[in-house]
Amino acid sequence: MALEIEHTHLPIRGLNLHVAHVGKGDLGTVVFLHGFPEIWYSWRHQMRAVAAAGYLAIAPDCRGYGLSDQPPEDEEASLDDLVADVLGILDALSVPKAFLVGKDFGAMPAYEFALQHPDRTRGVVCLGIPFSPVPMSLDAMPEGLYIRRWREPGGRAEADFGRFDVRRVVRTVYVLFSGADIPIAKEGQEVMDLADLSTPLPAWFTEEDLDAYAKLYEKSGFGYPLKMPYRAIHKIPNRLDAKFQVPVFMVMGEKDYCFKFPGFETAMRSGVMNNFMPDLKITYIPEGSHFVQEQLPEQVNDLLLGFLSDHPSAA
Repeated sequence: MALEIEHTHLPIRGLNLHVAHVGKGDLGTVVFLHGFPEIWYSWRHQMRAVAAAGYLAIAPDCRGYGLSDQPPEDEEASLDDLVADVLGILDALSVPKAFLVGKDFGAMPAYEFALQHPDRTRGVVCLGIPFSPVPMSLDAMPEGLYIRRWREPGGRAEADFGRFDVRRVVRTVYVLFSGADIPIAKEGQEVMDLADLSTPLPAWFTEEDLDAYAKLYEKSGFGYPLKMPYRAIHKIPNRLDAKFQVPVFMVMGEKDYCFKFPGFETAMRSGVMNNFMPDLKITYIPEGSHFVQEQLPEQVNDLLLGFLSDHPSAA
């Protein structure tokens, strides 16, 4: 019988953050950090797998996402807030050290937390986003690149999203982001126009999954998700002096559209990350998309459990 995922709200730094959790934690704790347009639900397969193996799995909805509270509207989004939220969650649950598993923009607080709090980190697993010592420049990319469109304040992205209900927005983004090409709108075209209801969902993403996402986003909407990550990317600090003191495992789907960003594949394959991560392992999944943990959960679960078992708690 599948383990039942439970839910709670924790008061963290002035906000009530929604946290999904499952497992007893005899072998330790694993914290899962989602990306966009993801939510705690994105980790459902991995949470049950690590819980069955003896870990406590924790997956928060990022502040401003899903069932978590919204920050004040005039507050700027900051990566530091996400790092502090993770620390607050560990403290609230009396967890001394945890593995961090990050996906998409969730990889950024996972990396940063490990650098700031190595004494609270057992290891880091990241899907889809390599560590970068400097913020990635997108200036050479077309104006219609989804990130360039969504990072500009002023309402264009809000107006684009606002033409549709949340279910349609999540559906469109999942369709676009599961492909092998970077979503880029043409001049005069909006990003949400790059797919319509005739475009099928990925085979591994069901209508029931879409319902689950829509229900969660009904509460939060997309106001804060457009701020974090898209309007906070430029504030990511330079980390040229970074030196990770914990093991890092990078899992990358080779059909993830991110591979086509300038310099991305070079960063992955050149060995440059080893300069910052002395204990680094990278595994590629040939058919993996941007949502590899939902697309190929058994493969990702096997890799994740292997990493966890290779780094047991010190006796």
